[in-house]
Amino acid sequence: MAVSTNDLKNGMSLDLPEGLCTVIEFQHVKPGKGGAFVRTKLRNVRTGQVIERTYRADEKLEQAIIDKREMQYLYRDGQDYVFMDSVSYDQITVPPVALGGATNFLRETDSAVLQMFGDEIVGVDLPASVELTVTETEPGMQGDRVSGARKPATLETGYVVQVPLFVNTGDVIKVDTRSGDYLTRA
Repeated sequence: MAVSTNDLKNGMSLDLPEGLCTVIEFQHVKPGKGGAFVRTKLRNVRTGQVIERTYRADEKLEQAIIDKREMQYLYRDGQDYVFMDSVSYDQITVPPVALGGATNFLRETDSAVLQMFGDEIVGVDLPASVELTVTETEPGMQGDRVSGARKPATLETGYVVQVPLFVNTGDVIKVDTRSGDYLTRA
């Protein structure tokens, strides 16, 4: 579906010769002399590379339709992850490369929204925070009261996060899925 550069919005997906891109930022410029143009910052969805492009005003670009589907993570099949569509109950196998950093926060039976362009997974939407169990960490030392001191803790997904000294093995903690940081004890 063609869309005019005058109708661009932040977050819009475009199917360009450079690849599938999302609009990070755009600016409509009308100089005193000459025609108007649109200056854009685009992020390539597959590589993460940020590119800057300038288009004439009212130039047509191809808009990409991204289908967002609620899926439930079922289990790992070797290296791959198996998801089930919550509506049609179809199962799909997803390589870890397509999921990116989301693999650090997925547990069996967790839900995620997979962003699909055709049959290809181009992104994953997770909740803002998840609760995970600490499987391994050093015990906090008695008398060790340094303000803001941190220690590494391995979570049930295998992800390692820096936590305060009072967190012990077996504790359930909240982790921010966007930054990967410890938030609080649950």
